[in-house]
Amino acid sequence: MVTVYDVSAAALVGKASEKLKDVSEISPPKWLAYAKTGSHVERAPHEENFWYRRCASLMRNIYIHGESGVNRFKTHYGGRKNRGSRPEHHVDAGGSAIRKALQQLEKAGLVKKGKAGREITPKGRAFLDSAAKEAKG
Repeated sequence: MVTVYDVSAAALVGKASEKLKDVSEISPPKWLAYAKTGSHVERAPHEENFWYRRCASLMRNIYIHGESGVNRFKTHYGGRKNRGSRPEHHVDAGGSAIRKALQQLEKAGLVKKGKAGREITPKGRAFLDSAAKEAKG
């Protein structure tokens, strides 16, 4: 039995993002083409399947690390802020895109609300395990 732990993160997220395109509840919001994902980036995401990759990455992180909330993901997806001649500092990512992605995953039945954030459902676990099997094979 192949699980998420047996496949590289890049291969799993790539395969899971392809499979998420077939889920009707998950679609990129209209404002995604114009909004940055945080104050540490200079432009909006230019990848055409960015939304599906972010959703797949969120699912993988919840699967591996357990129950996680928006604030933890803001720290995870944040980065270095270029402050000109001053030293760079870590800045958290924006929470809106993460929150909307988690809400869509919850609507699709792949994650659910727990006591301290979102947790993966059995349907989401099976979804990721099948994506891992396809990525491995």
